[in-house]
Amino acid sequence: MKTILIVEDDNDIHNLIKEILKKEHYNIIDAYSGTEALMIIEKKDIDLILLDLMLPGLNGEKIIKQIKSIPIIVISAKISPEDKVNTLLSGANDYITKPFNSEELLARISVQLRINNEKCSKQELKYNGMVLNEETHTIYVNEKQIYLTKTEYAIIKQLLLNPKQVVTKSKLLELISEDTLDCDENSLKVHISNIRKKIRSVTAEEYIESVWGIGFKLYEI
Repeated sequence: MKTILIVEDDNDIHNLIKEILKKEHYNIIDAYSGTEALMIIEKKDIDLILLDLMLPGLNGEKIIKQIKSIPIIVISAKISPEDKVNTLLSGANDYITKPFNSEELLARISVQLRINNEKCSKQELKYNGMVLNEETHTIYVNEKQIYLTKTEYAIIKQLLLNPKQVVTKSKLLELISEDTLDCDENSLKVHISNIRKKIRSVTAEEYIESVWGIGFKLYEI
C-alpha cells in the first residue's frame, strides 16, 4: 500500500482529498503546516506528497527545495502560468489548480507513483528513510544528504542490497573489492564507525548493527 502525505491547512479541502484517496485504498498521513510536514518526512517512509503552497509558517515553496527523493504534486489556488512554471522548475513533479477534478487528481497520482517506482527500481536502494542513488552515488537519510567516501559508500550499498541478512566481514570485503582497494578487516571497523557518525549527524536512528564475531547487518525496522 502506497503512503501519501497530504499537506493542506484548509480542513474542507484536506478532508475532501483524504476521502478521495481512501476510496482508492491509499495509506494517508495528514499534515496541516510546512513544519509538521518536514517532521513527518523525517520519521516516515512517504511515497508521494500532495502539497499546498500557501501554508502557515513554512510555505510550500520552501518545502519543495528541501525534498530530494519524494515526488511532489502541488495543489494550489495560484493559477498564473508564472507560479506554475516557477514551482515546477524549483522541483515539484506536477501542478494542479484548485478547484480540481478527482479523477484527474487520481490519474496524476498514479502517473507519479509509476514514474517513481520505475526510477527507484533502476537507480535507488531504499531502507527506513535511507535512499542510495546508484546513478548519482548520493545517499540521503530522511531527506538529508550524507557524504561518504568511496569505501564507505561501497559498504553501505552492500548492506542495503542485503537488508535482512547478516553480512560476514569476509563476505563484505569480497563484495566491495570491485569498488575499493583500501579496505581490510582491521580498517573495516573504522569505516563502519565513520559511517555511523555521519548518519548520526542527521538522525538519532541507528542503521548498522554489529553482530559480534560475525559481521554487520541493518537494524530491522
